[in-house]
Amino acid sequence: MGERYDCTECKDSLYGQKYIMREEFPYCIKCYESLFSSNCEVCKKLISCTSKDLSYKERHWHSDCFLCNKCNRSLADQPFATRDDMLMCTDCYCQTYSAKCYACLKTIMPGTKKMEHKGNSWHEKCFICNYCKHPIGTMSFVKKDTNNYCLDCYENHFALQCVQCKKPITTGGVSYRDQPWHKQCFVCTGCKQQLAGQRFTSRDDLAYCLECFCNMFAKKCAYCTTPISGLGGSKYISFEERQWHNDCFNCKKCCVSLVGRGFLTSKEDIFCPDCGKDL
Repeated sequence: MGERYDCTECKDSLYGQKYIMREEFPYCIKCYESLFSSNCEVCKKLISCTSKDLSYKERHWHSDCFLCNKCNRSLADQPFATRDDMLMCTDCYCQTYSAKCYACLKTIMPGTKKMEHKGNSWHEKCFICNYCKHPIGTMSFVKKDTNNYCLDCYENHFALQCVQCKKPITTGGVSYRDQPWHKQCFVCTGCKQQLAGQRFTSRDDLAYCLECFCNMFAKKCAYCTTPISGLGGSKYISFEERQWHNDCFNCKKCCVSLVGRGFLTSKEDIFCPDCGKDL
């Protein structure tokens, strides 16, 4: 009598029966499918050993169940993509999830070059200057309204000209007396310091920083001899062509403030009535 040849699992004889070898061990069909076959993700039925098992990321499908979730097209032997565990053919995936070109509104297919700017996307061939129609590619450009322009076209047709240097202003401009300036061109007439973002004033249509204006034009305090700017609402006292800071308008002798009070003068000095009566 010959040696027995049995199923590794159920021990039934395999003589005259179909069986499958796994890691050098024989299994009858029933035991093999029970132990090693997977259930289909779609129909939940067992994928028999005589059926084609399509797998992706530890998930399994019958060949007839491996379909696009959108259009039901068979994905067997076709490229596909997944989103939230859903299988989709590349056409459905692109129509649903791929970016649309801002210019032509068509889908930008995966793998093709796309240009992006502030949340919008373009086909490379659609990302062009709205004036000369030349491709912008990776060159610098300026957005005006909803259109893109290469720097040459923008400067030649749209950019304001700086009052000082007469060159186009593409970024960083300021307006003074309804005229455009580059930030670097809008400077103090005296010291040439940039005035953009700084406090300044003007005289005869010329702009000055506060320090230069005070040094050049402000009257000097009769007591401390420093300029009285009068800017920002600061108060001062004026008498007979002389001026004082409020804090400097004090009695020469007792130093009491004379703001809002009567006073006496003696040459260049001022006195309160009490100190002045002895003059």
